[in-house]
Amino acid sequence: MAHLTQRHPENIQGDFYVDRTCIDCDTCRWMAPEVFHDTGDQSTVYRQPTQATDRLHAIQALLSCPTASIGTVEKPRDIKLAQASFPILIAENVYHCGYHAEASFGAASYFILREEGNILVDSPRFAPPLVKRLEELGGIRYLYLTHRDDVADHEKFRQHFGCDRILHIDDIGSGTRHVEIQLSGVDPVQLAADLLIIPVPGHTKGHTVLLYNTFLFTGDHLAWSDELQHLQAFRNACWYSWKELGKSMHKLANYSFEWVLPGHGRRYHADRGIMQQQMQQCLTWMDT
Repeated sequence: MAHLTQRHPENIQGDFYVDRTCIDCDTCRWMAPEVFHDTGDQSTVYRQPTQATDRLHAIQALLSCPTASIGTVEKPRDIKLAQASFPILIAENVYHCGYHAEASFGAASYFILREEGNILVDSPRFAPPLVKRLEELGGIRYLYLTHRDDVADHEKFRQHFGCDRILHIDDIGSGTRHVEIQLSGVDPVQLAADLLIIPVPGHTKGHTVLLYNTFLFTGDHLAWSDELQHLQAFRNACWYSWKELGKSMHKLANYSFEWVLPGHGRRYHADRGIMQQQMQQCLTWMDT
């Protein structure tokens, strides 16, 4: 939990603050941009929430912080209201789970509510309030893992929900060797009529993305960059091959989608035409 004795000096005075244990994962800044901002290598509070919606966003960010670096001077009496708001609806039947894990450097995870069986995309923390909400929503059929970095508490979710985990064999390690569904090769895998897994080696050798209707869950393969103002791959965080990542991105550009939901980086939504333009801009940027 955050400690007042470690409160970052750049925080504005008031109830909410960030302490010096922040790892600069960006979670709070995109979950509550009206409260948190970047001060170089850490986040701080630049505006105290005054509206109910802003306060809810700030507490959601507090609960989602992977290192518990966000605190309040006064114990929040509305914490249960914020806990009950997870998972947070993004659009249609797709949700953001919150409760980011330090083991995944604060990566986002997602939940797809489906009559045929719910999907958890990458692993959040195994937090009791979130687990209870997922139980109420019908549990988990599959725990789809985009790549080796964002597996976090996958074993706990498997034990609790009995879900089948999915991970490419090239990203299997000692902690994931018992994953139930181990993908192989570079050909797309049709998991169900509405679920297509697309191998995209580059960031890691076994990285894959999940296409669900108009939603593309991209892990660490593709995200929106506020700095560049277009979609990007992570050149400085490419652990396998930037050349292969470029090939994978060219392949991905042949698919149609309207949402990019990453583990790291910012999500992006646009109609299919604009999204295709964005993909081409990303490819041009990568090629040059």
